[in-house]
Amino acid sequence: MAVAAQSVALLARLVAHRTVSADSNLGLIEDVRAYLAGHGIESRLVPNADGTKANLLATIGPAVSGGAVLSGHTDVVPVAGQTWASDPFELTERDGKLFGRGASDMKGFIACALAAVPKFREAPLLRPIHLCLSYDEEVGCFGAPDAIRLFGVDLPRPAVCVVGEPSTMRPVIAHKGDWVFEVTVTGREAHSSAPHLGANAIVSMGRFLAFLDALQADLRALGTNGALPGVEFDPPWTTVGIGKIAGGTAANIVPRECRLTWEFRALPGVDAAAIHARAQAKVAELDAAIRAEAPEAGVRMRTYANVPAFRPEAQGPAQKLAMAITGSNAPAAVAFASEAGQFQDAGISTVICGPGDIAVAHRPDEYTTRDQLAQCDRFLEKLAEWACRPI
Repeated sequence: MAVAAQSVALLARLVAHRTVSADSNLGLIEDVRAYLAGHGIESRLVPNADGTKANLLATIGPAVSGGAVLSGHTDVVPVAGQTWASDPFELTERDGKLFGRGASDMKGFIACALAAVPKFREAPLLRPIHLCLSYDEEVGCFGAPDAIRLFGVDLPRPAVCVVGEPSTMRPVIAHKGDWVFEVTVTGREAHSSAPHLGANAIVSMGRFLAFLDALQADLRALGTNGALPGVEFDPPWTTVGIGKIAGGTAANIVPRECRLTWEFRALPGVDAAAIHARAQAKVAELDAAIRAEAPEAGVRMRTYANVPAFRPEAQGPAQKLAMAITGSNAPAAVAFASEAGQFQDAGISTVICGPGDIAVAHRPDEYTTRDQLAQCDRFLEKLAEWACRPI
């Protein structure tokens, strides 16, 4: 079977695993592990705390430093509430497109990496190619750090990392960081006819929402000031997002609780800690105010996720390698977050380059194309040639 056809076949196999972040990814991981074993490659699992999920690490080639990591996350976003033209967990081809949840984000890249394994095995590699498959990227990039910290300790330290997020095979050299928080306001219930006897959690949260609105206006006015020059983002400012809110029980009850999930996505170079501190100061202010109404009340903010920004690397080896392989002279920046910043923070030169388009990710009828997979296949062939050159 040709590599391109093998990539499609493996993508169908991967899509069939329902690895929504809320569920286990172990079925897919064990399937990949068996596939690798069939090619004589040992793999290592790095499980989460309760053993319901795992990262997978495998090395092809000599156990020396200076190789490359191919990084992909195995989890996908939910399909609940979406209307699909076909089963999202069965790869379906129509109109020249391959539809399925994760086809673009980012099982297409994993499929190509697995399809390349036999060629990696046959090649006279002088530096290794590592596979790093992670869990829980979609909900906060929680899985990858436990795997990344093994490089340079239990595994040879790589020179470069390619994170295969969908970029239409265009090298991406920067993305925003993502901080996610949950704010909980606890008030005091009372009959709505006597609101002065209660402490309204929703009203207090409304004041925090007004703060977030003002914060977004300030950050938009700041624009790219403080960010790294020479990189264009869309939108070109640090964004604030309000994703979920819930509170109250009935119209005639002063609500005791209100919960909010919000985030900000900071440009590389922007002081994310200062934005966090500003929000924390507002929480403290609101906490004092509601406690004045009811001593048992309060406002708390919990950091749910903190994904570091991915910064451009001047003359970075990963960027240079990806640009040489793809022939691109116009690397991009993206607004979405990924595990790239985590690899970079570990001191590994990193680039994002993968098949598929982020514009169709997370939507119903997510798809990739055979051409995108073929481009990724060729990229990995060139990567193998690089790994065969003297270090």
